[in-house]
Amino acid sequence: MKKYILFDNDGVLVETEKWYYRANVEVLKLLGIEISDERYREIMINGQSALMLAEEMGYDKQSVEHYREKRNELYQHYIRTEDVEIQGVAEVLDALKERYRMGIVTSARREDFELIHAQGRLTKHMEFVLCSKEYKRSKPHPDPYLEGLARFGGEKEEAIIVEDSGRGLRSALNAGIECVIVHNEFTLSHDFSGATHRIGSLAELEKLL
Repeated sequence: MKKYILFDNDGVLVETEKWYYRANVEVLKLLGIEISDERYREIMINGQSALMLAEEMGYDKQSVEHYREKRNELYQHYIRTEDVEIQGVAEVLDALKERYRMGIVTSARREDFELIHAQGRLTKHMEFVLCSKEYKRSKPHPDPYLEGLARFGGEKEEAIIVEDSGRGLRSALNAGIECVIVHNEFTLSHDFSGATHRIGSLAELEKLL
């Protein structure tokens, strides 16, 4: 019987991935670098940064960090000004809170996460949020989800993870925890062959459980 749900954030609870992608594309253009959708997805699946392309082009570390900051500023502009809500998510969490303990495990920076969830509509249901650099190794390593499970004090078979990316799925599988993949147009090309279940939207999760 499941007692704990560990949610990814971007693409699962909020629709932010396209804005992060756009921020990367626009900053790389300033450097004279074009990146294809396929190359970007490959980089993200491997848990790397699109700014690695600048390093490959010979830009020094100081310049790369300067443009990384510009990317981060642009991304924050988008999540402040664009609609990142996924319809129905708040209602699903309202229903699930009665039967499950829940937490969020994300690769997002803490400052971005807090900006996205400033109103607290979704985070009020969560016992904790783990962001980038708050665990030893990032996804696809198992560390983020093992740390999340440890926060609950539960067993692996009592938990389930909700993800939308191949990198997140690999993290879940490496942690030995069942994983549900929720549909996201941005990650359709990822390999989800190891997922326990696949659902069209988060609205299907309660029935599945």
